[in-house]
Amino acid sequence: MTMQIYDLIIVGAGPAGITASVYAARQKLNFLVISLDIGGQAAWSGDIENYTGYQFITGPELAKKFQEHMSKYDIVLKENENVIRLKKSGEIILIETNKADYRARSVIIASGKKSKELGVRGEVEFKNRGLTYCATCDGPLFAGKEVAVIGGGNSALDAAMQLVKIAGHIYIINNTDRLGGDKVARQKVEEADNVTIYNNSQVLAILGDKFVNAIIIKDKGKEKQLTVGGVFVEIGLIPNSAFAEGLQMNQNKEIKVTVDNRTNIPGIFAAGDVTDVPEKQIIIAAGEGSKAALSAFRYLALKKES
Repeated sequence: MTMQIYDLIIVGAGPAGITASVYAARQKLNFLVISLDIGGQAAWSGDIENYTGYQFITGPELAKKFQEHMSKYDIVLKENENVIRLKKSGEIILIETNKADYRARSVIIASGKKSKELGVRGEVEFKNRGLTYCATCDGPLFAGKEVAVIGGGNSALDAAMQLVKIAGHIYIINNTDRLGGDKVARQKVEEADNVTIYNNSQVLAILGDKFVNAIIIKDKGKEKQLTVGGVFVEIGLIPNSAFAEGLQMNQNKEIKVTVDNRTNIPGIFAAGDVTDVPEKQIIIAAGEGSKAALSAFRYLALKKES
């Protein structure tokens, strides 16, 4: 039995991947979308006040809007599939996932980023047992508890702002001399009554029994134990790009792209946070997804003419 060859396969269903899928559907391409989940990082975000058309919307609500738009078209979605390997062989691009193999004439990689890990004692043991990487997903489980947010950038500020309304007290453990991130978000966090900020500090270990009950930090050179019922790791993100063979990447493992989302391999395009495009924003990822789809359509059209 001959394996089907698609015009296009889109890897990822965050803002970039979903937008690319809508454009591909409108161009009547024979394509499918492969993704672990729907919504990507947008679904993890808290309050969003800078997405054009919405003066205020939460991340999960915006992700739902994306999904609803996607559902208006007859789009084939392979959800809960993880791409393990992607390479070009001749004129065909081969994709291997944890469930199946696929072939396509073109690909858009819109696989986004994943959370960095602390790499400290207790992190693996207490993952999903009081330690989490998503305040939007898990914040309500920690109502009234003392919790720690690890990090000092935008993702940590976003987590803290969500938890201010939920948790009893929040300790922010930041390894630089001051919080970074968006000025407005930083001010809101610093002015909150139930937030204590530890700058120039780092986490040494996560402690607990069945669940997290404390962390050990080094605060200005001295070790200190904080009693907490939850830990939110928000130290940044790394690109989901390890599966892509032969693509040029920068030092951060972001895929290098041109202004029209081409990579160094013809037929393979990339969009969103997995690329080296500056400013990781939902609205930018969506725009990059539309550009990538149009570029893929143009590539396929030129191939047919040649």
